[in-house]
Amino acid sequence: MHTPDDSILILDFGSQVTQLIARRIREAGVYCEIVPFAKGAEAFARMQPKGVILSGSPANISDANGPRIPDAVLAADVPLLGICYGEQSLCYQLGGAVVASDHREFGRAEIEIVDDCAFFAGVWAKGDRPTVWMSHGDRIDVIPPGFRAVAVSPGAPFAAIANDEARRYGVQFHPEVVHTPDGAALLKNFVVNVCGVTPNWSMAGFRAAKIAEIREQVGDGKVICGLSGGVDSAVAAVLIHEAIGDQLTCVFVDHGLMRLGEAEQVVSLFREHYHIPLVHVEAEALFLGGLAGVTDPEAKRKFVGKTFIEVFEAEAKKLGGADFLAQGTLYPDVIESVSFTGGPSVTIKSHHNVGGLPERMNMKLVEPLRELFKDEVRRLGVELGLPPAFVGRHPFPGPGLAIRIPGEVTKEACDTLRKADAIYLDEIRKAGLYDEIWQAFAVLLPVRTVGVMGDGRTYDRVCGLRAVTSVDGMTADVYPFEASFLTRTATRIVNEVKGINRVVYDYTSKPPGTIEWE
Repeated sequence: MHTPDDSILILDFGSQVTQLIARRIREAGVYCEIVPFAKGAEAFARMQPKGVILSGSPANISDANGPRIPDAVLAADVPLLGICYGEQSLCYQLGGAVVASDHREFGRAEIEIVDDCAFFAGVWAKGDRPTVWMSHGDRIDVIPPGFRAVAVSPGAPFAAIANDEARRYGVQFHPEVVHTPDGAALLKNFVVNVCGVTPNWSMAGFRAAKIAEIREQVGDGKVICGLSGGVDSAVAAVLIHEAIGDQLTCVFVDHGLMRLGEAEQVVSLFREHYHIPLVHVEAEALFLGGLAGVTDPEAKRKFVGKTFIEVFEAEAKKLGGADFLAQGTLYPDVIESVSFTGGPSVTIKSHHNVGGLPERMNMKLVEPLRELFKDEVRRLGVELGLPPAFVGRHPFPGPGLAIRIPGEVTKEACDTLRKADAIYLDEIRKAGLYDEIWQAFAVLLPVRTVGVMGDGRTYDRVCGLRAVTSVDGMTADVYPFEASFLTRTATRIVNEVKGINRVVYDYTSKPPGTIEWE
């Protein structure tokens, strides 16, 4: 990974919200990386960060094999901030004591600021009683030499501790979550004022550094990129093309399972606007032929993924092969593929469109987006000149419409769903709601119902509408449309799309439901 001169290292002890720490630091204009604590010493030597943040953890400090701060980090003269378990590990390893608490704190809590410190400067002052988010069972009993309590709560006599001279701080609460209203300001204060980092990490800077890095990695080699039609692979391709020009060839496998007009948009954008060498493989008949009679969702996914790889591989061979394979891997994928102990995670994600390809084709990977979160990829896309409407599109699954048509997938069903989906998204845009919604789409159900249109009886299919709000797709809430919006949209779909005579709205949150229907 490319590391700017001014950076922050986040040591992951296994918290579910470690990614949020990185989000807050990036939002403050500072580059940071999350690294499992077991690989902390190695990352610390590589990055030479201006400061280190220690995350929370589901572990207890009394666990003999629990997460610990690497000796190299403790021995260095760099600012440290311990969050929750991070504060406890800081105390424990510097000579303090941590005990099981008889007063657990989970959820919102009020703390009292009992002393000023550099970490609070400009945000909280002595006497303030701010609201924070707590999630801990253990508590600190004795703080190490040189530290003092700067905040207390009913369940945590050391809700925050400070050693201004050593520039080391600990908080029992979680500043990274939105439930701690001043948390983002505290984290920014730590990285900018305590660590002395200039907040100048930007997409323009990332773009320039990444272009230099791609040129160095690729040299005069050939790169092939599989375009899925989605935002990530498109942004990766445009960035790589800016770096190495026609050494890049894109292969767009058009499986006939995309939204209305999207395949044409991809081809026109890459060929006519960016003049990027593009092989457009029209494989609709192949994919729909293979999906005939298949109704199991997992079988659909596997078939689409496997066939995508086979078609992509065949096209790459026709081109005479390549030295590198470009992927639109994002930072959450990188983080989730490694457990906090440093070993492989049980939740490794496989990318439907490239799984297994580098090994099969003897290519090295070029992954220019692997340090970025999804919203940062969108910002980079705009920076590269991609149309905002293209980079701002809602997430779309790799298997496409195949998993939005429960039951058998046919060309007729795909065409019907495309029309209904386009009307739904058109109404959402007209209402000015598109950017408020994480994902919205129509589903064509394998159900027929009786209807009346004009003087005739109909027996047609049901269309389900889905819209959710989310930060990262891990959990999601239903978008609360007004009844008039749903009525208007349903009327248009029934009137304009032949084959649909009834529209329903999905009110299920995630969990218990998933965002997609299959």
